[in-house]
Amino acid sequence: MSKSGKKKVVIIGAGFGGLQAVKKLSQNSDLDITVIDKKNHHLFQPLLYQVATAVLSPADIAIPTRSLVGESKNVTVVLGEATKIDISNKTVYYQNTSTNYDYLILSAGARSSYFGNDQWAQHTIGLKNLKDALKIRHKLLISFEKAELSGDPEIAKSLLNYVIIGGGPTGVELAGSIAELSHQIIRDEFHTIDPALSKITLIEASPRLLMAFSPSLGEFAKRRLEKRGVEVLTGTRVVNIDEKGVHLEGKTIHSETVIWAAGVQANAIAATLGAPLDRSGRVMVDEFCNIEGHPEVFVIGDIANYTKGLERPLPGVSPVAMQQGRYVAALIKNDLKNKKRKLFHYIDKGSMATIGRTDAVAEIGFLKMKGFFGWLAWLFVHLFYQVGFKNKITILITWVWSYIAFSAEARVIQDEVSADKD
Repeated sequence: MSKSGKKKVVIIGAGFGGLQAVKKLSQNSDLDITVIDKKNHHLFQPLLYQVATAVLSPADIAIPTRSLVGESKNVTVVLGEATKIDISNKTVYYQNTSTNYDYLILSAGARSSYFGNDQWAQHTIGLKNLKDALKIRHKLLISFEKAELSGDPEIAKSLLNYVIIGGGPTGVELAGSIAELSHQIIRDEFHTIDPALSKITLIEASPRLLMAFSPSLGEFAKRRLEKRGVEVLTGTRVVNIDEKGVHLEGKTIHSETVIWAAGVQANAIAATLGAPLDRSGRVMVDEFCNIEGHPEVFVIGDIANYTKGLERPLPGVSPVAMQQGRYVAALIKNDLKNKKRKLFHYIDKGSMATIGRTDAVAEIGFLKMKGFFGWLAWLFVHLFYQVGFKNKITILITWVWSYIAFSAEARVIQDEVSADKD
């Protein structure tokens, strides 16, 4: 309990789930809420790939957390990394200090998983935050400039070879966007090299792309990517990744730009709970999103494994986190009124992935959309769920202009080049 005598709620992570929870809980003046996040912003992750490929700027998909919840008098926002949770003493440790709680909501998200090959991380770039997206953008844009400067077709061929590992929505969207950038958008802006000679390879270990979608939609995505010049390798296992590139069984793809979109694992703080974890480090939760024996501790979003009444765990996507965030907020409010708890029930609103300009796939229940109509549905849904009115307008204007002019205007290389470096 806080010094004011109010029940104290600590929320770790201001992502989709954490933000929904704090917005609902802040309406209750009987609660004292602390939000701890190692970033100062809420990030709309589904559009990270558009920052990585220079369609959008970082501020288009990121909003300072304080501007979203700071006006609520009972909410304190802390910029810091939570490193340990002591559930016995109801204490969260962060930035060499600590705070107690009556209720804890852990929504710290996930990080890239290399399936036991952590050494691959030094040769690849993930796509989990703005830093990753800007690193990819820099790598892409610099590769074109270096190729143009070299004037050597063989050097250019090496520089313009891009590999994406992982055929889920992120991998598909990145592959399509890089193909459009290199093969169409900037093609006429370079005169020594032809960016259209860029080679984009998408590698997926499973038999097809988009395994969470119907087979027909996965096959459609493959055909459309190939039409855009992407080489799609399904049923292909990565053996090793090093400074030379990506090693497959019997083949090596030489590349200086390897993007990892294949696997995720829970944030490391999950292990400090002392609760059962799955193979990906996610916390096993019950039908109330609690860990066993601790009705005051909730775990939601990518960091949670929720399987109650299901054949497989709920996926680590934003709709799951948002619904869980709203659910636990309502449950805490009901606890204060001594009302009986209701079980969490997820409403599946479908899945979507864009392949490129006028091309996307969407699956909502029995309804399947692809091509132009799937793309329109994708645009509407992503604009609707974007946080902040200003960001909605900015993104809409950018998308309209990008569609009309077929451009990517965020092609800014922040670092200056030096004659002392190659």
